[in-house]
Amino acid sequence: MQGGRRFRTLALTAVAALALAACGGGDDGGGDTDAGGKSDGVFKLGYIFPESGELAHLGPPQISATKYAIAEINKAGGVLGKPMPEVVGSDEGGKAEIANASVDRLLGQNVDGIIGAAASGMSLAVLDKVKSAQKVQCSGSNTAPTFTGYQDDGFYFRTAPSDVLQGPILADTITGDGHATVAIAYRGDDYGKGLAEATKAALEKVGGTVPVMEAYEPNTTNFNATVSKIRDAKPDAVVMVSFQEGAQLGTKLIEAGFKANQFYSADGMKDEEMAERFSKSDPSVIEGFKGTGPASVENKTFTDGLKAFDPKLEVFQYAPQVYDCVTVMALAAESAKTDDPAVFKTKMNEVTKGGEKCTSFAQCRDLIKDGKDIDYDGASGPLDFTEPGEPGATEIEVYEYNDKGKFEIIDTVQSKPVS
Repeated sequence: MQGGRRFRTLALTAVAALALAACGGGDDGGGDTDAGGKSDGVFKLGYIFPESGELAHLGPPQISATKYAIAEINKAGGVLGKPMPEVVGSDEGGKAEIANASVDRLLGQNVDGIIGAAASGMSLAVLDKVKSAQKVQCSGSNTAPTFTGYQDDGFYFRTAPSDVLQGPILADTITGDGHATVAIAYRGDDYGKGLAEATKAALEKVGGTVPVMEAYEPNTTNFNATVSKIRDAKPDAVVMVSFQEGAQLGTKLIEAGFKANQFYSADGMKDEEMAERFSKSDPSVIEGFKGTGPASVENKTFTDGLKAFDPKLEVFQYAPQVYDCVTVMALAAESAKTDDPAVFKTKMNEVTKGGEKCTSFAQCRDLIKDGKDIDYDGASGPLDFTEPGEPGATEIEVYEYNDKGKFEIIDTVQSKPVS
């Protein structure tokens, strides 16, 4: 429950700090338009979010947050003195071919930047294409560590934290509950592998043991072999780095004798419909199941504004981070004085740190016009982008499913890499 949450600061290992320092994007650069002359004076964005597929529940809050950010920017006079056009949207669909077709559509609309994709795997499927087109991409929910060192030529950014920051907090939550022997089953993709490895390293650092570290095909429907390995290892707890398919794995584990209060996961299984995926008749079947994810900061101004903008919206996961992607892009264009992505990409990191604090597009834009350096603190909190174009510190929340199958935020942890 929110009222009883506690705040702690967790220092990460030197390995994590080194991972965060890996090069993946540019920070410095001038304001000259490149030879391609890609500025038409109108700042235009597109998005690829899951409108279908296994992460479809993440689509509505991210789409609404994108549109809300654009509405707020236009209310303040637009970017470079002109209103932003309506965002061009396409489905990522949970499949590389769908995501690629969607990006082709967006590029055909001559957007300056792309918001999304929601899934790390879908962003990795399209990132090279976006980079080759010299468009800026920003995701509010990609957490795979892969992006930190990715050779993106400075065109890719994210407002969601790397799982290098989340893994140790997930491990701390597990050991804090008294578990010492932990099995990990994970999706065999960049998201699953990255978070599983970060969690395993953190568990072993504090004396825990991981007898099973088992990858599975993301599209599998047969978890018998995985469950057998976990059952035979007799762990105290099981981590499932999964999306919707985790409900099938968890159900099989319950049939094998495990209880939900031995289960842990991350943002991929934080879903209002998760209880129903386990059991349509008994939501209490997942009572005690815990997980972690990037925090939806208690920003009442933002939440109230988004609710007023989209009264039907019920899920807010990653909405603040997506809102910040749009705003940071717009402020970078203002700072660079151009909508040319090859130029304003060099300002993306700069507008999030080291200058005068500001918390809205209008406030920050006015400071830029006055010749000031800015430090945009967003709807999701301080961003302080590191060189690869991602948060260097973040808040991670711990959630727990109650007897009604609803998740509650029971803790929020400030995570910082070692300097």
